[in-house]
Amino acid sequence: MDGNSIDGLDAQFIGRVSPTAPRIQAGGHPCQGIYWTKSGTRPKIAVIATHYNVDFSEHYLAPYFARRGIGFLGWNTRYRGFEDQFLLEHAVIDIGVGMDWLRAEAGVEAIVILGNSGGGSLMGAYQAEAIAPTLTDRLPAAAQDALGALRKGDLYVSFNAHQGRPEVLTDWMDASVTDETDPVATDPALDPFNPDNGPPYSAEFQATYRAAQRARNQRITDWAKVELQRLNAAGIPDRLFPMFRCWGDIRCIDPVIDPSDRAPGQCYRGDPRIANRTPSIGRVNTIKTWLNMWSLETSPCRGAPHLAKFDTPALVVQGMGDTGVFPSDARAIFEFIGSVDKRIELIAGAHYFEDLAINRENAADLVTSWIREKL
Repeated sequence: MDGNSIDGLDAQFIGRVSPTAPRIQAGGHPCQGIYWTKSGTRPKIAVIATHYNVDFSEHYLAPYFARRGIGFLGWNTRYRGFEDQFLLEHAVIDIGVGMDWLRAEAGVEAIVILGNSGGGSLMGAYQAEAIAPTLTDRLPAAAQDALGALRKGDLYVSFNAHQGRPEVLTDWMDASVTDETDPVATDPALDPFNPDNGPPYSAEFQATYRAAQRARNQRITDWAKVELQRLNAAGIPDRLFPMFRCWGDIRCIDPVIDPSDRAPGQCYRGDPRIANRTPSIGRVNTIKTWLNMWSLETSPCRGAPHLAKFDTPALVVQGMGDTGVFPSDARAIFEFIGSVDKRIELIAGAHYFEDLAINRENAADLVTSWIREKL
């Protein structure tokens, strides 16, 4: 599709097949995105950003980078809008399709990988697999060559990123859930919304609560492994199951924990007390997706093992007004990154810097300046 000019920018739609997913009969491509550039230009440097399931084609930073002379590919894998079916090994191959397009067709000479929000650990996994593949045994033989041919990004930017998919879900889980089939069943002694427990939360309650969150994740994993064996023995490949109450991060309720400039009593869905009772992150899964994306025990989507492989310059940026990613997350990501050349910046702004336009401008200026310094 030809590009359209928008406020001095060109926005070109890209649709491509994947080595492990063909174009569907209705016409859709598994890999899709929009390439943003300043009108009439052909940048030599470009950024690529992808999320596990959120559509990043119209990413909020795309116009900011494009106006600064850097191309921006907001790229989607086959799993945009299909979180319940996610498998990391196929997602990184789909990201590779976007990387190949930038170099082979857009004429880009240097690519910056942007790991934003939940996309942080996904893009980190892509970069790590391009350095040293570990997912090969999860793929059929015909797809292993595609994994081995992934192109490494020249720079990596972690941008208000969660540590990993299993980590963020576990941090947000309501630890007081006693029955995964019943959204009402609650242990009052662990209920973060029970005023007898806080806020403020004692150090003892915090430790007990965090342990109970990890235990909840493990209980679901234990059930999932047994259930998948039962289903497979009956000739059934998989099944869906719901998950309730996943806005229970006590940092959202008590601003004294992991202090920052964030508004107290807020999560990405507003008041955690209300959000926790409505369907949200991870609300429906197949068993295979739970084991692949959310399980602390089995998921390859944990951030640390991938970040440890990095050997290219890396920048970690964290908005101090973020209500779902906290300073300790940014510092942990910084420590996990194996690159010698790495930098961390804690700056003003909310999760998507949606609070003030100046915060977006400042964030874009910071990253652009760093990119030009390194390239």
